[in-house]
Amino acid sequence: MSTANSHSHNSNLAHHFKSLDQQFDAAKLGVWLFLATEILMFGGLFVGYIIFHGLYPEMFAEGAKHLDWRLGATNTLVLLLSSFTMASGVQYAQTNQKKKCVTALVITFLCGCAFLLIKYFEYSHKIHDGLLPGKFFSNHEAEHANLAMYFSFYFCMTGLHASHVIAGMCLIAWVAVRASKGQFNSEFYTPVEGVGLFWHLVDLIWIYLFPLLYLVG
Repeated sequence: MSTANSHSHNSNLAHHFKSLDQQFDAAKLGVWLFLATEILMFGGLFVGYIIFHGLYPEMFAEGAKHLDWRLGATNTLVLLLSSFTMASGVQYAQTNQKKKCVTALVITFLCGCAFLLIKYFEYSHKIHDGLLPGKFFSNHEAEHANLAMYFSFYFCMTGLHASHVIAGMCLIAWVAVRASKGQFNSEFYTPVEGVGLFWHLVDLIWIYLFPLLYLVG
């Protein structure tokens, strides 16, 4: 009877789970499985990058010279800060600190905005200089005929990553709104934890992209 009553009074517990702990473990396992598929997707791009970098090292070095490593480093610092604030948001949700949780999530969201703004300026500069992928490449100062291949990797890898940043920001906004309504506490914080894991993966992928694309030369 006590179990049934707890089920009926806890709106956060789905009917097919026996307890919040079981629900949390199932949700976390599902998130990790999803993240594994994300790693496999980006892993294919990393493998392709390594293969072609081995074939055309000089071309990749030339491509990296067209990137501003200072902007890439700034974005790296921005995402590292966002990882810290995201982790703080999860901790605050676990310890019933509503206002701090919302503040941490908002800062994380703003870090995502800063990342995308810097990336916008980078993309605008590349488009202006004709440093585009494949047949759209129109830069006449290129030393290597295959330089368009480097920017194919650059736009594919950073563009895919940016789409994940946008998705992560949407999820952060969602949990921030829910947190502001007091929907998370020490007993239920599963959505914040799941979004946090996704955001940490997005940050981790960038930590690999930065040296591969910006510092390869």
